[in-house]
Amino acid sequence: MGSACVMTIFKREFKAYFSSPVAYVFLVAFLVLTGFLTFSVSMFYERREADLNWFFLWHPWVYLLLVPAATMGLWAEERRSGTIELLLTLPVTLGEVLVGKFLAAWCFIAIALGLTFPIVLTTAWLGDPDLGAVACGYIGSLLLAGACVAIGSLMSALTRNQVVSFVLALAGCLLLILAGFEPVTNLFVRWAPAPVVEAVAACSLLQHFDALKRGVLDLADVAYYAGVMVFMLTAAHVVVNNRKAS
Repeated sequence: MGSACVMTIFKREFKAYFSSPVAYVFLVAFLVLTGFLTFSVSMFYERREADLNWFFLWHPWVYLLLVPAATMGLWAEERRSGTIELLLTLPVTLGEVLVGKFLAAWCFIAIALGLTFPIVLTTAWLGDPDLGAVACGYIGSLLLAGACVAIGSLMSALTRNQVVSFVLALAGCLLLILAGFEPVTNLFVRWAPAPVVEAVAACSLLQHFDALKRGVLDLADVAYYAGVMVFMLTAAHVVVNNRKAS
């Protein structure tokens, strides 16, 4: 896979995000939503704790709403406008296009996440937070965002309608988030053996994020998110390739 081709696609897609006011609306919505949930809902100041656990707590739910909106046009818009045929005739492979689009969307979300740094500065000014745990939380949040972007990429490849893509991505992310919830695992406990229940719980995006936001950097959690990204992008490759062949 040529890195130059990937970078070309990356620049094309990344520039497209900022070619309209939608990107800035997205960034503002992300910051307002995370700030509101952290300071108003979780009552950050009232807790008098120099801890960003309550800040990271809401990230899966913010990504659940906003990442599908950021990824719904990755492939759906290409198919609707007919530019996908032109794109795939360029001297680039389908894999390079997939990776370039994925990295552009992931980088866009990473910028939104990076703009939350005033919360870290505020916490450091008010107290003495564990900066190692904060860094680990940001790494976990970035990996979680990457997994959601990969899911959104797959769902966008399945349809030419952006609204349908949004709904499918939201449903896919929600399914993997809720997989580790006790009410969900209890449904399996009634009829499935323990290894099956544990396997379902292990698929939860939230379960692997919980350890990271507490400051525990486990390679198993990192490998899980990497596996989700690779699996979803591979599935998207199969979908787009089949549509191209037909």
